[in-house]
Amino acid sequence: MSKQARAFIFDMDGTIVDNMAFHTKSWLAFFERRGRAIDADEFFRATAGRQGHEIMRTYLGADLTLEQTAELDAEKEELYRELYAPHLEAVAGFEQFVATAQEADVRLAVATAAPPANIVFTLDGLDLRRHFDAVVGAADVARGKPNPDVFLLAAERCGVPPEHCIVFEDAPLGVEAARRAGMRAVVLTTTLPADAFAEFDNVICVARDFTDLNIDALFASSAVTNTTTEA
Repeated sequence: MSKQARAFIFDMDGTIVDNMAFHTKSWLAFFERRGRAIDADEFFRATAGRQGHEIMRTYLGADLTLEQTAELDAEKEELYRELYAPHLEAVAGFEQFVATAQEADVRLAVATAAPPANIVFTLDGLDLRRHFDAVVGAADVARGKPNPDVFLLAAERCGVPPEHCIVFEDAPLGVEAARRAGMRAVVLTTTLPADAFAEFDNVICVARDFTDLNIDALFASSAVTNTTTEA
């Protein structure tokens, strides 16, 4: 009898790299140029995981065309890359964790709301793309999180059913997307504290980074636990 295929699916921003403060800072600077003052914490909670065109239409007008939102989003993402480039690095323990997962025949995917240029900036900038069986981004799905599309497509490309996938996320909208996809989730507290995820019944572990995560223990978790590796 063949062994059941398993997969880890990683959100990118805030999960593989601890960068969400820079994304928020660049969004606020972008809107400030347009005379809009927005609360940083409220903005993150409302938008993390959503695609750029969705955010543009929410804050700048639902009548914006895709061409207009794409031009605006390119401006914002250039701001972000300028701010974050000097700080680009993977979250602690990530590379060892994915190397161990590969040795255990776990399939690996990235599922992110990021546009292609940011995927190149992060994955190729850190030489991480080689680890992944699939990379799914904003250009591959029409709807951002909390819709499950990006996770379901990543699972499909890995050839693994949703119930055998575990998602790594840092944002409530992402955890909700995983729940809708029928996937368990590991929360990294790079951006928000553990209590921000208390309502989710698909969270099996909360951790500050990847250093103390055990692959077999994660896949053995079939329901919500109080497992945490936070200091």
